[in-house]
Amino acid sequence: MSTKENLPLVLGVESTCDETGVALVRGHELLVDVTASSMDQHARYGGIIPEIASRAHLESFLPTLESALEKAGVELSEVDAIACSAGPGLIGSLTVGNCAAKSLASALGKPLYGLNHVVGHLAVDQLVHGEFPERFVGLVVSGGHSNLLLVNDIATDIVELGGTLDDAAGEAFDKVGRLLGLPYPGGPHVDRLSQQGNPEAIKFPRGLSRPKDLKEHPYDFSFSGLKTAVARYIETLQKQGEELPVEDICAAFSEAVNDSLTSKAIAACQAHDVKTIVIGGGFSANSRLRSLLDERASAAGIEVRMPPLKYCTDNGAQIAALGSNLVAAGLAPSDWDFAPDSSMPLTETYIPGNRS
Repeated sequence: MSTKENLPLVLGVESTCDETGVALVRGHELLVDVTASSMDQHARYGGIIPEIASRAHLESFLPTLESALEKAGVELSEVDAIACSAGPGLIGSLTVGNCAAKSLASALGKPLYGLNHVVGHLAVDQLVHGEFPERFVGLVVSGGHSNLLLVNDIATDIVELGGTLDDAAGEAFDKVGRLLGLPYPGGPHVDRLSQQGNPEAIKFPRGLSRPKDLKEHPYDFSFSGLKTAVARYIETLQKQGEELPVEDICAAFSEAVNDSLTSKAIAACQAHDVKTIVIGGGFSANSRLRSLLDERASAAGIEVRMPPLKYCTDNGAQIAALGSNLVAAGLAPSDWDFAPDSSMPLTETYIPGNRS
């Protein structure tokens, strides 16, 4: 049997919001990743309804698990460890996934790891691009998070450099989409329309960009003021009876958000002598974020690692990938009585056992 075949087989369960994900990872090799989404059930309400999301996880878990095992050609008894998202996320959705993972681990007699879903957004990149460098800066951007992390070890040593003080980038995009009357979720529509507009047509503000702000919040973000500026611009034109330049609004708004994200990510790398940025989270699918970060990183001599679009949204692969790292590091599993943590600190990769 080869060395690769001797590596532990980790099953990952994702259930932080509206995606039910199950994946199997051996080392840094992804065997299968299956996801069921309840997004269509939320669209009519214009946002995620926690009760609907929790019910969807209950209905989707077993079919998703069975599909993953069948596609991988693996028996459940072959799994060596089970990992599940323990936070941050919707408490109801997390509870469903945690109970399912605990039931499996108990029945199989396997170790269980309750993981940080956000850190998983970075860990999944290993399944595509291989081992991480010794140190890197992680930029996690999604509907709920906009954070810069200094990662010394993906399993054991993460320092939070900064994050959003109000709206996350993805959240701001969805809200602007709503202001423009675009279908839910608005973020992808704003991104698509921004590619047809002029980013210089409207001068929207960059939050926390003044010298005083940069001194106090060098790696923090703020998008609520930008969102308000967009709302006032739209309101003014509507009161004047003018037609909204939707593409230009989207382009200028997108440029403001991504200018902030990329400039501070590059600054963090330069300040900490890091040569690699790893990006993760649903908003990392944004076209302008990808192009602008590539452009600025290339000019600064910094490598950018971005997972394919299919791994940007929530998925079981990110949980299995992080779980595989914890198992490889020899970390003790979580205690059986751990509870999901909807506000889990980003410096905690998982909920360890025997906490005093």
